[in-house]
Amino acid sequence: MPPLIGVTCSTEAKDADAPPADRLAHTYTRAVLMAGGLPVLIPNVAETPIGDLLGRLDGLLLTGGRDVAPAHYGQLDVHPSVELDTLRDAVELPLIREAFERDVPILAICRGIQALNVALGGTLFQDLPSQRPGFVSHRQTAPRHEATHQLVLEPGSLAARALNVTQLRVNSFHHQGVEYVAPPLKATGYAEDGLIEAVEAEGRRFVLGVQYHPEEMVNVCESSRRLFRTFVTAANG
Repeated sequence: MPPLIGVTCSTEAKDADAPPADRLAHTYTRAVLMAGGLPVLIPNVAETPIGDLLGRLDGLLLTGGRDVAPAHYGQLDVHPSVELDTLRDAVELPLIREAFERDVPILAICRGIQALNVALGGTLFQDLPSQRPGFVSHRQTAPRHEATHQLVLEPGSLAARALNVTQLRVNSFHHQGVEYVAPPLKATGYAEDGLIEAVEAEGRRFVLGVQYHPEEMVNVCESSRRLFRTFVTAANG
């Protein structure tokens, strides 16, 4: 049986009177299926039994979405650009901590790398354009599958092994980024401006976060396809 990969979702409501709904782009689930995994969507419902859920999952994919609330990393002042998803935070952050403790393989993408870092004790830049105006643009207007800046990976790192490269041009759709790295993690990938764009954990089966969106590039980028295959293989171990 293919390994079961839990996939986190975003929350949205069509209007103020509508109940919350979970939302996920098909690109994530297609990438998991292409890699040989079976995706299972995780609802942003407070009653979700995290322990029981993780007991049945073989891997965890943390997807993109709106911003993690700055209060979770000790910042009470919120930049005007920050868009919150409090229902998701309430489920996803405890889920990450429990998955990390259980050594469940984790692949974290965009918001996912940020949530992984925050859940384990790190901090974020709330808004790169205002806090680091000298950085390259990290919100491209080019099509989502197109690469717009360079990612440099530490040789021998999990990131470099999973992608099978030490340099790669990637897409970019974010206004926040990893600032201080959580103690269980280490930075192993950087954008050309020095922004941390890959983190991982040593001594775990597979814990890797990337800031770019590999699920948007699997049709044009072998390294991105390999990343998902390596993750699913780890989950199947």
